[in-house]
Amino acid sequence: MSKNVGTVDRAIRAIAGIAIIAWGYVEQNWLGAIGLVPLFTAAIGWCPAYVPFGIKTNKS
Repeated sequence: MSKNVGTVDRAIRAIAGIAIIAWGYVEQNWLGAIGLVPLFTAAIGWCPAYVPFGIKTNKS
C-alpha cells in the first residue's frame, strides 16, 4: 500500500472532510459522517479509489 495522495490533494481532502463533518454537526444530520472518508484518506495518504485507475498525485 504505497502512498498515492500528494500534499495538495491531502490538504483539500482534509479541508473537505472537516467541512462535511461540520455541516453534519450544524444540521444535526448523520450524513456528516461521510466527511470521515476524505479525512481518513488524507491522514493515511492513500486513496483506494485511485488504485484501479493508476492515479498518483504524489511526486515520489
